[in-house]
Amino acid sequence: MKELLGDIFDKPEPLKGIRVLEVCSVVLGPAAADYLAEFGAEVIKFEARRGDQMRYVTPYAYFYKNLSPGLLEQNHNKYWVGMHFGHPKAREIFYRFVRKSDVVIDNLTPGRLAKWNLSYDKLKEINPKIIQLHVSGFGSWGPFTGRTSYDAIAQSEGGLAYITGLEGRVPLKSGVWIADWTTALACAIAIVAALNYRERTGEGQFIDISQVETVIRYLDWTWLYVYLTGKNRERAGNRDLAICPSDLFDCKDGWVAICAFAEEEFKGLCEAMGRRDLYEKFADPLLRLKDENARLIISEIAKWAKEKTVAEIERLALKYGFSAYHVIDVEEAYNSEHFRERKAIQEYEDPLYGFLVEPCYPPRMETPSRLKWGARPMGFDNEHVLARVLGLSMDEIEKLYEEGVIYKWNPAVPPQCPPKDWDGKRGLKYP
Repeated sequence: MKELLGDIFDKPEPLKGIRVLEVCSVVLGPAAADYLAEFGAEVIKFEARRGDQMRYVTPYAYFYKNLSPGLLEQNHNKYWVGMHFGHPKAREIFYRFVRKSDVVIDNLTPGRLAKWNLSYDKLKEINPKIIQLHVSGFGSWGPFTGRTSYDAIAQSEGGLAYITGLEGRVPLKSGVWIADWTTALACAIAIVAALNYRERTGEGQFIDISQVETVIRYLDWTWLYVYLTGKNRERAGNRDLAICPSDLFDCKDGWVAICAFAEEEFKGLCEAMGRRDLYEKFADPLLRLKDENARLIISEIAKWAKEKTVAEIERLALKYGFSAYHVIDVEEAYNSEHFRERKAIQEYEDPLYGFLVEPCYPPRMETPSRLKWGARPMGFDNEHVLARVLGLSMDEIEKLYEEGVIYKWNPAVPPQCPPKDWDGKRGLKYP
């Protein structure tokens, strides 16, 4: 497979020829479109005049050449059009795009597109094969419809924050926007499934996805356990309640993850520890899961690990056949030769922002994902998209500017703008 990957930019793109219209902001919807764009779909992103909220959401107020890192990660390989559907003429232009497209993605407040006469029923009249995906915090119907959702809200409402954290301590949300990214992946899978269905039947469809329901879906065995036992799932820290041992342990020089559920793995760990007695008493994996037994086993491993270095435990794991790996920080992962060789981390030259290093969508395959360019200033691709896709002349496009139907970045708002050193040409595509 390593040889088959070769230069990923010479490989076919599996979604080439699929056109996606993105009417989204923040992370949820844009990330769904990003997954598709990395596999070759042509994504046209429509942006309201203030711009995607993520232009202004950035860690420690850090910007790079006017670009927010928060905007970049879910907005690769897209074409950017500045156009708001509050303008009647903008809606007419969007109808023309729909006739020539395969998918529409929006994450606006439920019902917003319908107020602009852009509901699925209307889009289906224009293009019977269109697939429209709407994603929101709580879905398009139900008692909570219309409530504002952020990643922290979805983690809380879906039960994830409650079960995350140390035993007896406060709930914790994940350090990343995990509900956004996993929901976006669910959106991408649903769209690919709908495209496959359309290939077989010729029929488009409407897809409704709830961020909170996605969180509920990936909480492993939690919901079935609660139903069958009537018991709540409480916080257990790093301890895995269904696998023992599977935990993080403090060593002399750092932290290590140790897992040894299968009988032979646990035997190897006990031999490495010089604790044959633990194996003889708890060889049965199910016996180890009893609460008092699990606490005892984890406590004994913790005492042992405290006297070892991470490297010592990793060597013992290889020798005795259990699993142990150090807990690395982000900088170590960034510099990992393993991830670079597999092209999970890609280096590319963006025409606007220069040399960039970012993670790419994970599957390694003969038609791999790739990063071609990053996020763009507001309205950066107006002329290219309107001329190439709709066949508008430059005079017609100029009139749209004059009428306020389309627009570009506001020079007074740096996060909307190109880098200060932009020469006015780099990165532009011409019809």
